[in-house]
Amino acid sequence: MSTEHKAGVQKTTFCRICEPLCGMIATVEDGRLTALRPDKDHPLSAGFACQKGVAFSEIVNDPDRVTTPLRRTSSGGFEPVGWDEAMSDIAARLADIHRRHGSGAIGWYYGNPGAFSYSHTLSLSTFMLGFGPKLHVFTAGSQDVNNRFVASQLLYGSPLALPVPDVLRADLLVVIGANPVVSHGSVLTVPRIKDRMHDIVKRGGRVLVVDPRKTETAAQFEWLGIVPDGDAYLLLSLLQVMFGENLVDRARLARQADGGVWLEQLARPFSPDVTAPRTGIDPDTVRSLARDLVRTRRAAVYGRVGTSIGENGTLTTYLLDAVNLVAGNLDVAGGSMFGRLGLPGERWLGKAGGALLRTIYSRRRSRIGDFPSVLGSEPAGVMAKEIATAGRGQVRALLVSAGNPVLSVPNGNELEAALESLDLMVGIDLYVNETLAHCDYVLPATTMYERDDFPLPFQTLQPTPFRQATERVIAPMGQARAEWEIIDDLTSRLGWRTPGLAMMAVMRKALSLFGVRVTPRLLVDAIIRLGEGGDWFGLRRGGLSFARLTAVHPHGTVLAPHLREGVLGDIVVYRGGRVRLRHDDIAAEVAKLARREAHEAYPMRLIGMRESRSENSWMHNAPLLMRGERAQHARIHVDDAAAANIVDGDVVRIASQHGEIEVPVIVTKDIVTGVVAIPHGWGHKGTAGWRLANRAGGANVNKLMSSNPDDIESLAGMARLTGVPIRVERAAP
Repeated sequence: MSTEHKAGVQKTTFCRICEPLCGMIATVEDGRLTALRPDKDHPLSAGFACQKGVAFSEIVNDPDRVTTPLRRTSSGGFEPVGWDEAMSDIAARLADIHRRHGSGAIGWYYGNPGAFSYSHTLSLSTFMLGFGPKLHVFTAGSQDVNNRFVASQLLYGSPLALPVPDVLRADLLVVIGANPVVSHGSVLTVPRIKDRMHDIVKRGGRVLVVDPRKTETAAQFEWLGIVPDGDAYLLLSLLQVMFGENLVDRARLARQADGGVWLEQLARPFSPDVTAPRTGIDPDTVRSLARDLVRTRRAAVYGRVGTSIGENGTLTTYLLDAVNLVAGNLDVAGGSMFGRLGLPGERWLGKAGGALLRTIYSRRRSRIGDFPSVLGSEPAGVMAKEIATAGRGQVRALLVSAGNPVLSVPNGNELEAALESLDLMVGIDLYVNETLAHCDYVLPATTMYERDDFPLPFQTLQPTPFRQATERVIAPMGQARAEWEIIDDLTSRLGWRTPGLAMMAVMRKALSLFGVRVTPRLLVDAIIRLGEGGDWFGLRRGGLSFARLTAVHPHGTVLAPHLREGVLGDIVVYRGGRVRLRHDDIAAEVAKLARREAHEAYPMRLIGMRESRSENSWMHNAPLLMRGERAQHARIHVDDAAAANIVDGDVVRIASQHGEIEVPVIVTKDIVTGVVAIPHGWGHKGTAGWRLANRAGGANVNKLMSSNPDDIESLAGMARLTGVPIRVERAAP
């Protein structure tokens, strides 16, 4: 929808940088996006947008942006090339690699922004099906969220059963390892989440933030400092108190879950007094919190990245849900709840899909490290070794879309060296970043405002069920194409090389006889039409479709004020609809807790941190976000700084067992002693792609992390990115 305005055409759309999906108004003049502002008529974000969203017009119009296909030259630089020439050569070389080595020689990595484009993810899924199970697929999920999927698979039988805290109705919200004031929510779609948390306090409730750092969120609410990666000990202690003090409604627990007695026995050794050295939290504080979680009518525990990227991230994520369940706060208003699409037969589709994904998880293993397959993907932490290790299944061709793994996986130097050995590397992105600098071809992708969209992955993560779709705001800049169009073109050029591709070619040909082309738009429109509020292809008058959303509800439409409670029996796909608590893998992870050792040579602990003007590694080229000579800084406690003769502004050398970096430091009281916090996503280093980001430079914190398979979490293949043992010293002038 658009309206004429003296400053240009105003088009209603929404932001897709992060998960609240805030409503935006785009100003378009002569086909150019000139400004973005918050949409005050959006039912949920109601005139809010962060500075990243407002600055995104700088990304769209960035002169450093790739807007024509690029080909590597013999000198190591890049030159423009036509689309047909590029795609013909890419397809021919990919076909040759496939002919000589099979599907196992081909890999694809996609990063976080890819999840915010339904057409990107759907088309990539089609590509994966075409090449079959031997294709290597790596995602940013193994640095972020994959253990959430594995924990859900263990508990509910499906990795896609994802509980979210009902922030809108909670009276007690415990936030562990998350910073929603900056992240705006993760695996949780709540626009204006800061305001919604303040609403909890205004109605007499509490928001408690458990974190090693007094984050921007903790500064506005209550802060409880914790030893890095101590969350599993804390959660086990909460369970021990709940069971030990007979606070649990055991009849209710038995109705909802199998294995309650087993869980009680598992938690029994972890009293608050026993775990205090591991958490740094006073035992009486833990006991009081456990009682409050049970006795507060509407309470929820919510954890995110900080709880996911430690030594035992899957265990910690499992325990978050277990605490909500045992406290009586799962599947109830104000607690931890489940969203649904409302599709016909959704429960049975969930059962079938859950069974299939559990089978894939248990039977497909990575060549390096023998890791299970999470939603069809392998750990990105072993991608370098999958490229460098000879043998059947060695990756020889790699495609990278919407990602920069050199700056996001552990041991980026190892990955950079491996990339140089590939027979073919192709990137699809907005910039020539540190990873794509190694490509044979870089293909220009559209930004979010140059494509239509519907936030498909986030529909079940909304405490307020909501639908919004958008048409593209402007035509693609230069020769940029949507990722799905590039993937579709490549797939069609590869023809009949595998049974999967052959089947797709036959279907494509048959449907073309009827004038039908199966596109991501067609598929997502069907989901909207058949889901809650949909028009059932005209059978339900006034119902929703993609076209009706954009034409009649451009600001989006609320389907219901809240999620429904009492749906657990439909969400859980195990027989009987009961949560399954008992798992040998969980018991093994708990046993590992007792074997954690201190490293005398590396006495401090490293944690990550988000920044309000960063989005991982990909927004450091926007002048509005980099104003004030912005740079990367570590944070260290004043007592630790004094002991090491470090003062504010010094450059410090931070070393782990795996590498070292130098970075300027900010001395603060807002962090637990013995801890250093460093924002990730920095380390830009003079590649051809982005001049402002290169000038900002910074250090790649993931050089301190291990890519050894023994150091990668075994249940979900998650990289260990927090609680890493380090030592800190003042760098030489």
